[in-house]
Amino acid sequence: MCREHEDQHDQQLHDPRRRMRGGFGPRGEHFAGWGFGPGRGRGGGRARRGDVRAAILALLAERPMHGYEMIQELEQRTGGLWRPSPGSIYPALQLLEESGLIAGNDENGKRLFTLTDEGRAELERGGNTTPWDDVTRGVDPGHRRFREAIGQVVVAAGQVGSAGSEEQKTQALEVLAETRRKLYAILAAE
Repeated sequence: MCREHEDQHDQQLHDPRRRMRGGFGPRGEHFAGWGFGPGRGRGGGRARRGDVRAAILALLAERPMHGYEMIQELEQRTGGLWRPSPGSIYPALQLLEESGLIAGNDENGKRLFTLTDEGRAELERGGNTTPWDDVTRGVDPGHRRFREAIGQVVVAAGQVGSAGSEEQKTQALEVLAETRRKLYAILAAE
């Protein structure tokens, strides 16, 4: 990619109209079309969304959990491919509780959920596959490693940005700029 295109790309990434919550990047930019970022996977298309209801039942079959724990567990079990939002988990928890499939108890200011006998019966009718397996089925392991490596770089850069001295931040910016140029050179080498 020539320098002019790199500059245009940088401008597009930092355009405030392109910002989305939850993506990689200092302002939560979403790397649309690159095959990673929130809700991304499988070569740039949207990742399959898991079945939140079935995932909750399957997780609670293992042990009681809080809603936020479930979100973290699902993200971990899918290698970051699926992180359900609180806006999908908590309404599902409420519906499952109202249906008698789970029970919630307040514990230290948090709601701890457990599976009821009716919930276990429902889970058994659902089959043997887990929703997180459905989400990760067919995903290239190299893609997952690539995604994890990018996440680690973002975390490291964020730590330098928040805790580093001005000199360290300047050095980090130089490393990131050089890394970006090298990545574009890889594509240009085709």
